Amino acid sequence: MAILSSGPIENNLVAGTRPVQQITVILTNRDEANSATVLIQGYSLTGVRVLFVLEEFSLAPNAVVTKNYAVNIDEYEFVFTTSGPAEGLVEISIWGQDDMGNLVNTQRIVADEQLDN
Repeated sequence: MAILSSGPIENNLVAGTRPVQQITVILTNRDEANSATVLIQGYSLTGVRVLFVLEEFSLAPNAVVTKNYAVNIDEYEFVFTTSGPAEGLVEISIWGQDDMGNLVNTQRIVADEQLDN
């Protein structure tokens, strides 16, 4: 079982709006023969750590899955738990988007930047 975390991401108001309104999570299984199970947990970190996303699904061999989540909160964290035969070949990236759908580079995390817990 592999556990990856985005770490805390600050998303405070700037001129009355948050820099990021939504994140896109892209999950890729690079194993050609085996699947993996992925558990996604999203936490609001405003005051206390509160779970606001809880989703588990199977990621087929060579599959790519895209998930979108609203993050109109001051601070958040996403934790990804992968298990199954392909757990070591699952790559995850997170892309923050503003209210117009534009990517926000300061809130993007690619596979090789994630923290192992």
